[in-house]
Amino acid sequence: MIDTWWLLILLPAAAASGWMAARGRPQEPAGKRYDLPSAYFKGLNYLLNEQPDKAIEVFVKVLEVDTETVETHLAVGNLFRRRGEVERATRIHQNLIARPSLEPLQRSQALFELAQDYLKAGLFDRAENLLLELAEVNLHSEPALKGLVQIYEQEREWEKAAATLRRLVRVTGERQDRIIAHYDCELAEEAERAGRVDEALALTRRAIGADSHCVRATILRARIEGGRGGHRAALELLRQVGDQDPDFVGEAVAPISNSYRALGDEDGLYEFLSRGLERYGAVELMLALADLTKERDGPRAAQQFVVQWLRQNPSVHGLNRLIELNLAAASGQAREDLTILQTMVGQWLEHQQGYVCGQCGFEGRQLHWQCPGCRSWSTVRPLSRQHAN
Repeated sequence: MIDTWWLLILLPAAAASGWMAARGRPQEPAGKRYDLPSAYFKGLNYLLNEQPDKAIEVFVKVLEVDTETVETHLAVGNLFRRRGEVERATRIHQNLIARPSLEPLQRSQALFELAQDYLKAGLFDRAENLLLELAEVNLHSEPALKGLVQIYEQEREWEKAAATLRRLVRVTGERQDRIIAHYDCELAEEAERAGRVDEALALTRRAIGADSHCVRATILRARIEGGRGGHRAALELLRQVGDQDPDFVGEAVAPISNSYRALGDEDGLYEFLSRGLERYGAVELMLALADLTKERDGPRAAQQFVVQWLRQNPSVHGLNRLIELNLAAASGQAREDLTILQTMVGQWLEHQQGYVCGQCGFEGRQLHWQCPGCRSWSTVRPLSRQHAN
C-alpha cells in the first residue's frame, strides 16, 4: 500500500508534466498520437488492480512517445525493486535504455538503476560491467564506485576492493584506511590458510601500516607468530591490544596466557594479568587471574580474590565465578542452593555473552570484523564490555 500511494503521488505529476510539454510541441500525424493523461489513468488502474505487467506496457508506450516520462519510469522501477520484484524493475530500466531518444544524463540514471537491479538479483558480473562504465561519469562516479566496492567485498576480491576504495577516496576526499587494513587482514588470513606464513605476516604489517589501531591485524599477527613458536614476539604484539582498542583486551587474554604458559613463565602471566586488570578492569582479565590464583594458591585464595574484586566492581560474571569456586567445597543443602543460583546466573549470562554491532544491533556468538547485518567494518564489539556489571 505504501508503494501504491507513492505512485499515486509521483505519476500524476509526471503525467501532467509530460502532457503540458506535449501541448507545446507540433501535432503529430493521425494514428501516432497517444493521449498521455488517458494512458496515465489506464496504467494506474492496472496497477491498483494488481496487474503490474499491463501497467508497465502502458508506461512503456508513453515513453515511446514522450521522453518527459523518464523520471516516472525510474520511480516505478525503483518501487518494484524495493518490493522485491526485481524482474519487473529490470524490464522497466532495460526498456528505458533501449530508447534512442534518451539524453546522456537520463541514460546514465537508467544504467545506474539497472545496475542496482542486477545487484539485487545477485548478477554481479552484469552489475560490475555497468558500474565500471558509470565510474567514468562524473555525476555517478561516487555511487558507482561504492557499488563496485560492495560487489568486490561480497565476491571476496580484496585487492580489487582496495584499489576501488582508493579511487573512491580520490573522489570524496574521505580516508578509508581502517577498511583497507581489514582488506589486508582478509588477504593475510587467506595466505595463512594456504600455508604462506611469510606472506601473511607481511600483509598484517601492511595492515598496521594503513591503520595503526587495527587490533585485528595485531591479534592475527600474534597468532601466526605463536603458531610457529614465536611466543615472545606474540606477547610483544598482544601487549599492544589495550592501547589500540581497550574493548578487545578480552580477546587477547587467551593467546597471551597460552604464550606465557608455553614459555613456562607463570610469574610473568600473573604480573601481566594483575597490571592489566588494574588498568583496564576487563572481566576477562579478572576471570583468568582467578583461575591462575586457584592454580597457584588454592581455591580459598581464589575466592578471597574474587570477593575483594566484587566489592569494588559488582559484576554478574564475577558472581558466577565465585559460585563456581564455592561449589567445589560445598555439600548438602548449601550445594543445592548454590547450584540453583548458578543456573539462574548462567541463564542471564547466556544472553550477555557474544558480540553486538553498534550500528545495526546485530548479535552473534562469533566475532565478525564486518557486520553480517549492515556490512559495516569494525562496528561489532564484545558484549561483555558493555554488560560487565
